[in-house]
Amino acid sequence: MQLTELMDTVPSTATDALALFDSLPAVEAEFMLGTWRGAELPTDHPMDGLLAASGWWGKQFVDAETVHPLLFPTRDGTALWPMNPAIAFSGVPLGNLVPAVKSLSFATPIAATRLLSQARKPKARLRTTRYRGVDSATMIYDQLPVNDVFRRLSDETVLGAMDLKGSDRPYFFVLHRDDSLALR
Repeated sequence: MQLTELMDTVPSTATDALALFDSLPAVEAEFMLGTWRGAELPTDHPMDGLLAASGWWGKQFVDAETVHPLLFPTRDGTALWPMNPAIAFSGVPLGNLVPAVKSLSFATPIAATRLLSQARKPKARLRTTRYRGVDSATMIYDQLPVNDVFRRLSDETVLGAMDLKGSDRPYFFVLHRDDSLALR
């Protein structure tokens, strides 16, 4: 998925991404229900490149209590499986990742560890929270000090700001509604 297909102007700095985020309308939690394909929005954040290197596909919001924050494609690419975020980020300081690691591809090793890292139940919840002065849909991780806050880019696309405890700025990503693959 190309960001230029989803956004008129693709910001490249945290300042520009925040200005865009702040200009967008809030999202109702119900709007987020469904499966969403994700793409990183590089803004020179320490996490830039990590999700792409992992092979991350997106997120799924079944209802307010049933959210799968990290979806990955099966080896054959015909379905999706949810990874446990606590395992994914185990031992990784979220706000200070090693840049060299992010340039490698971890998609194959992650797929190979599916039996160990697959979430057995949902690992996040969907709520409305106030962030940067606006009440909007927010995905709250169950086991990590992380909230993903969403603003509407279009009827099928949202801009996400990952608010990480201890980080001085959010990590940005874009989600586009895509129900082409089922969870398995």
